[in-house]
Amino acid sequence: MLKEMALTPLEREKITDGMRKIQSARASLEDVDPSKIPEFEDLEDCLEDADKNLGVALKQSPLKK
Repeated sequence: MLKEMALTPLEREKITDGMRKIQSARASLEDVDPSKIPEFEDLEDCLEDADKNLGVALKQSPLKK
């Protein structure tokens, strides 16, 4: 299990930015024919997991002052 560590404001900002980019990528795939992208379901699952894990990191890590 990972040791909980406080995130600096810059780290929180970077994680939040990454989450937004992942969410944007997920949204952009909504209108794409899955048969045209190899392993589309795996790609969607990966993006979903990354989004969730970054969200958990933000929720569980206190803000470092």
